[in-house]
Order: sequence, then C-alpha cells, then structure tokens
Amino acid sequence: MKKVAFYTLGCKLNFAESSSIARSLEPMGFVRAEFQDNPDLFVINTCSVTEQADKKCKKVVREAKKINPSAAVVIIGCYAQLKPEEIAAIPGVDLVLGANEKFKLPELIPPYLDRQIADLPKLIASEIRYDLDYHASYSVNDRTRTFLKVQDGCDYPCSYCTIPLARGQSRSDTIEKVLGLIEEIASNGVKEIVLTGVNIGDFGIQQGKRVETFFDLVKAIEAKSTIERFRISSIEPNLLTPELIEFLGKSKRFVPHFHIPLQSGSNSVLRLMKRRYQRELYQDRVSLIRSVMPDACIGVDVIVGHPGETPELFLETYQFLNELDISYLHVFPYSERANTYAVDILPKVDGMQKSERSKMLHILSDKKRRYFYESQLNKTGFVLFEESSENGLMEGFSENYVRLAVPYDPLLINTIQPVRYKTIMDSGDVKGEVLLVSR
Repeated sequence: MKKVAFYTLGCKLNFAESSSIARSLEPMGFVRAEFQDNPDLFVINTCSVTEQADKKCKKVVREAKKINPSAAVVIIGCYAQLKPEEIAAIPGVDLVLGANEKFKLPELIPPYLDRQIADLPKLIASEIRYDLDYHASYSVNDRTRTFLKVQDGCDYPCSYCTIPLARGQSRSDTIEKVLGLIEEIASNGVKEIVLTGVNIGDFGIQQGKRVETFFDLVKAIEAKSTIERFRISSIEPNLLTPELIEFLGKSKRFVPHFHIPLQSGSNSVLRLMKRRYQRELYQDRVSLIRSVMPDACIGVDVIVGHPGETPELFLETYQFLNELDISYLHVFPYSERANTYAVDILPKVDGMQKSERSKMLHILSDKKRRYFYESQLNKTGFVLFEESSENGLMEGFSENYVRLAVPYDPLLINTIQPVRYKTIMDSGDVKGEVLLVSR
C-alpha cells in the first residue's frame, strides 16, 4: 500500500475537493495518512485569498521534504492556478496542477512516484477561461460534518478578489445529482451536511445557462433528503432573498445559522469593492432573519484596510456592525493581489492601520459572540457531538452554531442530542447538560 497525505489550506470547498481527490487515489492502492506518517505522496491544496496563504504553502513544502525527502510533492488549488511558475520554482515541488488538472491526479501522478522518466514536466495548468467542467466533491471521515460542494466559480468581479481568476465562471451540479450525492453521504452515517461553493446562492448555472436556482435546490433537499441537518456555508446578501429566508424559517432540515459576507459597512467602500448591494439591503436581511428566526446565529465576513477605506469610512463600518444584531465576525485584513481592480485604488492603508482596525473588530466580535451565547442560556438546543475531547469534556455545535461542551461520553460521538445551555466557561464556550432524551 502507498500512503498519501493532504494538507488543505483555505475554505470548506478546498476540504471537500481534497477528500474527493483522496478517494480517487484509492483504486491505485493509496491509503490516506497523516502528514507525519512518512507518506509516499504529499498533496498540498492551496488558497490564495491572502498573502499569508501563499507563504504557508512554501512552509508546508519544506516540512514535507523534511519528513520524506523521496516523496513526491504535488501542489493544487487556487494558488497553483494563479501562480504556477512561482510554485514550480519552490525547491522540492515535483508537480503543479491547475484548476482543470487537479482532478486528473490519479492518471498524472504515476511517473512522479517511480521517477523512472527524466525531465518530467513540473507544471500542468491550462488557462482558466477553459475551466467550464464541474467536478462534484464532498468530504467524508475528515470531520463530524460533511462539506458538500454544489457550486464552483464566480461571475462577480469584486475589486479585491482573485477567485474568479483561479476558479473560472460560475457553474453547478444538477439538483438530481446533488440529491444522489446526499444519499451516498447518508450511507456513511453522516448526520449533518454543509452545502458549500464559491458563490452558493448562484447555484443553477450549467454549461453557461441558468437552468435551476439555489431556492429550487433547498426545496428539493427539504422534500427528499433523509439526512437530518443541513447548513449553508456562506451566501451573498443579495442572493439571500426574503422568499428563501421565509422558507428556511419553516424548514425541518436547514438549521438557523447564516454566514453572510458584508465586507464593509460603508456604502462608499462597498462601491469601491464592486459589491452588488449597499448596507441598507444587508440590514434588511438581518432584520428579516431575526423576525423569522429570533435565535438564529448570524456570522459576518469583513475586510479591513481596503484601498480607499479612510479612518472615517472604517468608523462607518464599526458603527454599523456595533448596532447590527449579529452573532460573530470573521475579520480579514486586505491583502493586495495581482490582477485585481483594487491594486489601482488610492489611498492605500498601511499595515499598522489595518492591524488596529482588525483588532477593534476582533474585540467587537468577541462581545457579539458573548452576548449571543448569553441570550441562549437556559434554553435547549440539539447538539451534534464530535469525537475529540479535552479535560474530560467533549464538544459539538447546536443547530444555531453554539459551541457546547459536556462531560465526555463515547456513546454521544456523532449523535444529535438535546442539551440545556447552562453556563459560559472561561474558554468562551457554553457548558451544557445532556437531557435524558435520545434522537
């Protein structure tokens, strides 16, 4: 048996694709191993949203060659598509595969394993404009929840983003095929699926034409799936329609948890970012969610330090978020990426200012999460428990994304149990009590 280890950077979509590519290697005799297990093949699935993700790729390559100098090292993912020559020049990299080619790893990798052929190409990547194929992917055995990819690519030219350059045009699976994958996943005993994609609300484009919608997919899953819980990974506010929110509020399968990218609370900065909404629409969506699902968890993505974001405009974002009834923030300092519109926008924001703004929003996020958790105390939620444990406690997430800890019990692993929210621990998580009911 040969061993392959994956190191995945970035989004849930990358985790789904890494898992699917790993399974495609099994007919060749590969078993998936940990990074430290002296594998024969390392596959590094990269992200290129920030400069830090680029630097991490180089560091992981160095660590891989320390573990097994004779192993083959393959780089895939967004960074591989955007900067293939740069990656191919990293010492220790054997093969770089573009967005089209990464799913062909089983047929491409054999010569790199036995190294019997001289002058093997280090780079196999076609131009992204030809990347119109859709490759279904989902994770399994990586975490308690499964990430199921239902959409790929993006047609939104946001000023700061390289994802359309790395993944191509928006395209999707069919509803029929998604339902088939869900039943395949269900056979593995999975209790929760997270639907993921680059722009998931744009689901339904096949061969360049819209034939279905995300709302169609949600209604089909609600009616036909046998899996108990579904979570939407992230959805653009302009695609989170009132009709969809009302439906989700009555759903028996979709949980009351939303992650909605905002990026800025200033309309001036939103225009610079080429976003497709203004903050008033975002506020309306949050208000509607709260009216339909009072206990829903609402997470927000925010970018600080985008070119043109003056101190006054940042304060608009801070005040907007401070007054918004949300549950937590994901904060990203702006990172300049080549071939994006934002490169030419002035004035630039220096690193110190970005760091200060990021710190302010992280503190605000902690306060928002604490307030949300306190609002849930003495209520009951249904928690999907994970396998890991620490200090005699095991943890899991409720339907509305409260992280709960209870005394460790192996019988609870990968089960959904009713839990009373009791107290907030020093860690910030909620300590709960499992009720004497099973599900």
